[in-house]
Amino acid sequence: MQQLTCQIQAMWDSEARVWVATSDDVPGLATEADTLDILTLKLREMVPELLRLNAVLTDDPAHAISIVLNSHREDRIEVMA
Repeated sequence: MQQLTCQIQAMWDSEARVWVATSDDVPGLATEADTLDILTLKLREMVPELLRLNAVLTDDPAHAISIVLNSHREDRIEVMA
């Protein structure tokens, strides 16, 4: 069984109000979702598909892919005196 770990970055886009995911380990990955839970569900489908399309996965029928989702969110709070 082939084992692969993919580092994925998720950044909060405050203007669009969505999480945006990209990765150097998964060629072509660019997706967004309203929540991290929904984003994770999308990644579970997209990551294997993109890895196959980009020939990162071998023809071995069994694969194990670990997805490490690193998220960053920054909010601005305005306080009136």
